[in-house]
Formats: sequence, C-alpha cells, structure tokens
Amino acid sequence: MQMQKNLYSLQSNNVDNGLLSTGAFFILVCIGIILNSFGLFNEILEPDGTLYATISKHIAQTNDWVNLIGNGSDWLDKPHFPFWITAFSFKIFGYTAFAYKLPSFLFWLLGVYYTYRLALKLYNKKVAQLSVIIYITALHVILSNFDVRAEGYLSALIIAGLYHIYCITKSRYSMHIVYAAIYCACAMMTKGIFVWVTIASGLIFYWIITKQWKEFFQLKWYLFLALSFVFILPELYCLYVQFDMHPEKIVFGQTNVSGIKFFFWDSQFGRFFNNGPIKGKGDLSFFFHTILWAFLPWCLFLYAAVIQYFTKRKTNNPGRYIVTISALMTFLMFTFSKFQLPYYIVIVFPNFAMMTADWLAERDASKKQKGINIILLVVFLLLVALSLTVVVLLDAADLILFCILLLLTGIIFFRKRNDFILNAVCKAVCFAFLLSSFLNLCLYPTIMNYQAGMHAGRWYNQHQPLTQQVTLYRCVAQTSFTFYCNAPFNYADTIKQSDVYTTRPLIIYGNKTEIDSLPAKGFKTDVLQSFNYFHISELTGKFISSHTRQSQLGTYEIVRVY
Repeated sequence: MQMQKNLYSLQSNNVDNGLLSTGAFFILVCIGIILNSFGLFNEILEPDGTLYATISKHIAQTNDWVNLIGNGSDWLDKPHFPFWITAFSFKIFGYTAFAYKLPSFLFWLLGVYYTYRLALKLYNKKVAQLSVIIYITALHVILSNFDVRAEGYLSALIIAGLYHIYCITKSRYSMHIVYAAIYCACAMMTKGIFVWVTIASGLIFYWIITKQWKEFFQLKWYLFLALSFVFILPELYCLYVQFDMHPEKIVFGQTNVSGIKFFFWDSQFGRFFNNGPIKGKGDLSFFFHTILWAFLPWCLFLYAAVIQYFTKRKTNNPGRYIVTISALMTFLMFTFSKFQLPYYIVIVFPNFAMMTADWLAERDASKKQKGINIILLVVFLLLVALSLTVVVLLDAADLILFCILLLLTGIIFFRKRNDFILNAVCKAVCFAFLLSSFLNLCLYPTIMNYQAGMHAGRWYNQHQPLTQQVTLYRCVAQTSFTFYCNAPFNYADTIKQSDVYTTRPLIIYGNKTEIDSLPAKGFKTDVLQSFNYFHISELTGKFISSHTRQSQLGTYEIVRVY
C-alpha cells in the first residue's frame, strides 16, 4: 500500500514538473526513431545522394581511400569522412540503398543521444526529454533520413563535440579533450573548417559576456585545438596526394588547383564571399522561411524562444548562452552566405530543439496551453490536407492504407490528456507518424518510378553482360545509373567511328533527344529499353497529378550503336 502511494506521488510530481515517465519517454522516442528509420528502406534520391553513393562505391571497389572520383573525374567538392564511412558499409552490406543510408542513420542516433546528454547537463531532465522528441519529430530531420547527404553525420559530430567541449570547461584535463578533438576533426573532415562557428561561437561569446578572460589562456584549450588539427592530417594528406601533387589536373575548369587551399579557404570563405569556384545567389530571407517548413511542427515555438531570449536575456543558465548563440551565429553565417541550400540548417536542429524545449518547459500555465494546442492542431490539419491532396493526385497505390493510418493518427491526436507536456509531444509524434507514412508509403515509392537511371541500371544488370562497358552519352548528371549499374562505365560527349568499330558493339545510355541525333551522324541505333524520366527532386504540380504527368516526362534509353 505504501509503495502504491509512493508511486502515485512520483507520477503526480512528474505531471506537475512536466516530466514524462520513463516508460512514456522511452516509447515516444522509440516510435520517433522507427519513423525516421523508414527512409532506410527506400531507394537513393538523385542527384546528390546517388553521386555520393557512387563516390563511396568507387572507394570500396578499388580500395583507393585517397582519391575521390565523381562523375568520372577527380572530385573536390567535399572532404572524405562520410565517403570513408559509407565505403566501409558497402564492404559489409553490399552496394545497396540500405548500406548507403545506414551509417548516416547511426550517426543521427548518436546525435539524438548527445542532444539528450547536453540538454540534461545544461538545463534539466524535462528540457532534455523535450529536446529529443522535438528533434526526432522535426520535418526536415525525417526528410534527411531519407535523402541522405552529409548533414546526418555533421549534426551528430557537432553536438557531440559541443557536449565534450562543455565537459572540458568543468575539468582541468580529462579524456573529454581527446573525445572533443576527435568529433571536431571528423566534423571538419565532413564539411570544412566553418563547423567551428557552430562548435565554438557559443562558448566564446559566453566567456566574453561573463568576462571569463582567463579561459582564453587555459592550456587545455590549446591542447584541444592542436589535437583537432592533428586528427585531420589524414584528410590533408589525401588532398595533397590527389591534387597538390598533380597541378596538371583540371579541376573546376582550371589547373594548379590546391586541394589543401580549397579545404581551408575556397570551399568555405569562397562560398561565403562568392569568389570561389562554386558560386551561388544569396537571399537574406532564405533561411527565415526555410525554418517555417523545415522545423515543423515546432517552428513558431522556436521563433518565440528566440524572441524571449532577446527580451529576457538575464539568466544564470550558461546553457541558454552557449546553445542559443551557437545556433544564431550559424544561422547568420548561412543567411549572409551567397551559397544557400535548405538542408544546411539541419546541423543546428539539436540546438533549435533545446531552445524550443527550454521555452516550452516554461509554458505550463493554462493560459499558454491553449495557444500551443491550437498551433499544433493547425499544423496537423494542414499536413492532413496537403498529404491527402497529394496522395489523391498521385493516384498512389497505397491510398486505402494511408487513409486507414490517417484515421488512426487522428484518433490518437485528438485524444484528451491532462498532462500538458505529454499532450504536446504526443501530438508531435502523430505529426511525425503521418508525415513519415505519407513520404515512405505514398510519395517516395511513386516518384521513384521516374528515376530513370536507377531503373536503367537495374535492367542492365539483369539483361546485359556486366563485362560490357556502358557509355553515358551526354548525361553526366545521371548518377543513379552509375550507382545502380554494376557494369563498368565511361562518359562521352561525342561518338566516333573508332568507338563503334570494335570487337564488341557500343552500348550507350542517354537522353532520347540526344540519341535520336545519332542517325544523322551516320550511326544506326537499336533501342534495347526505354525509361520514363522526371527530375524528382524538384516536383511540380503537373507531375504530381496523374492526369498531366505524362506530358512532363522525358525518356532515357539504353541503346546498341552500329
């Protein structure tokens, strides 16, 4: 009887404090992880995902861990670390989409773990619980676990580095220095030196604000920095061997390209100032409106947390300084950069989750609950309307199953709960469940039917000898073909007589428009197979609608040339 009273008392305290019970938290986190894992079982999206997979496949097949080869030539755009990890995965699991996505997913799980650990250390258990659930239910996190790039790795490495760096502040010398250096070095070998803005800016500003000038002269920080740069020596060695030792190589349309200089300057400052080999067009409002959809259903609460930070800055909690300033400095860096892509901002989603959780943890008063519930309801209903409309227009095969899942999700979403925190997180998990179901059951399986290179590569594996080389004719960007096809391949912008008159017929893969021009040049063609094509990473309304889709499609062919 006494034990029952104590248990009831503990549960009551948890409700009053906004804490989730251990069981409820564990179940919600497991559901969120499972929802994110669905992307592992879909194929790789073109162009970036299949390009990165092809680069890693080349490493695994040739055991050349130094040279990055993409689109048939030396590739300098990104550092080696994600490609090394993916190549290891290919060697273990084979050349599959699952093997490509699994390492990124495991790193993402590591990031979830460190998000909890850091929030627990900087805030409290309630904020730590909320941070994890916010992070794993954010829209672009679910997208990123399907369309895998470098962000899954980078988010985990940065938040892990932040955690161990904060631990360094609490001790004189410890293994946290080594751990932090390893994570930060791997982050640099994933994206470059600008990761230090996210990693270090919050702590440095905190020292300045609190006038802890002596921290700038602590030997442990210089040891940490030294180890970080020692640990990136493998990256620098590879860049030197591939590029600096070969000034004759043509990279970005020019010779005498230094890989080390690109790593430290052009890939980072060059993009920021738009004077490097890779240029873009900056828009100061880009990431403001990107967050509005990418961080759903939590985006408005995040903006409220930022406003509160600037209107009520006084706090004894260093976590609010470190986490918030780190995120805001990264946001400003991306905003003023001339090269902007939506998935860049995902690397600070752990920070955003902690900021939002901290704000929500203070919103327990009943007058605030109503507004929060209304926002979550509106976001959920918008998702219902959008997803159901798209599914109907797509004429997806799993429409009935999706409607059943939609009904079940709605029942769980509208169920009344007395606990404010549990109610909010359950609604967010419902949002994530519906989003994941929509993406992985309906949208992705349907649109992947029009990724021509993937289907062409698989067809070739089954119907042609894999010893026969395939020529990609004027279609360098068809990286899904180079990943899914197991035959050797090369690239060509022109077809010569000498290419055709060999002991074996010439097999080419390319756009039907380009192939149709070959007879006028004196060649005969025999179409082996045709494939419907659409650039599915840039969807349009006419493509989504099954009634107008056919008019939007192109055609790629595998052809024998005589």
